Amino acid sequence: MTTKILKRYTSFPALIYMLQHKSLTLLNPGTWDDGNDKHCLEQYKEKKGLSVLLAACFTDAPETYHHWRVFAGDSSGCCVSFLKAPLLKKLDSTRGIKYGEVDYRTLAKMRATAPTVDELPFIKRSGYADESEFRVVYEATQGRLTKKDVSIPIDCIDQIAFNPWINRSLYSAAKRLLLTIPDCKALTDKIVRSTLTGNTAWKEIVDDAA
Repeated sequence: MTTKILKRYTSFPALIYMLQHKSLTLLNPGTWDDGNDKHCLEQYKEKKGLSVLLAACFTDAPETYHHWRVFAGDSSGCCVSFLKAPLLKKLDSTRGIKYGEVDYRTLAKMRATAPTVDELPFIKRSGYADESEFRVVYEATQGRLTKKDVSIPIDCIDQIAFNPWINRSLYSAAKRLLLTIPDCKALTDKIVRSTLTGNTAWKEIVDDAA
């Protein structure tokens, strides 16, 4: 899929860290829920002789209920939409970074054509295809990092959305807090609350049904 936006569903504390440090944080994928996915990355790390393998996940799909509930469904969930071109340009300047769209494969396809080692960080079972994931990984042959912060410019952020279930008063307070972070005043009109589960325009059209 070709898109100009990459979305990262995350938590409010992680968002604060991102804005304060002006960085994207890649973490150890060993804590991920999907055992197949973890195994792919573990095998890639072993076969490549790496001492460090970290990752961050995005999606290039439109906003969906699935994304909110699975990745940012509690009261602190939010979604950061990045302008893809400037974000990737910055990532390209960081040694050890690789990225790409995830290729969703059936078990039958895996049996018919075994993946190459280099494909392992970017393949996943077909049952996850609706996620439309775009993945960033950091690898190194030396060191013992548990996280990697990659500097990013604030102006590569297109929007910050809070999940649709957050209380409106809490949303307002959270937005005010974010705008006190240095260099974040420019985000004033970019911080919103998702209306996926409660859109006024949608309801008004329904009200006019004849």
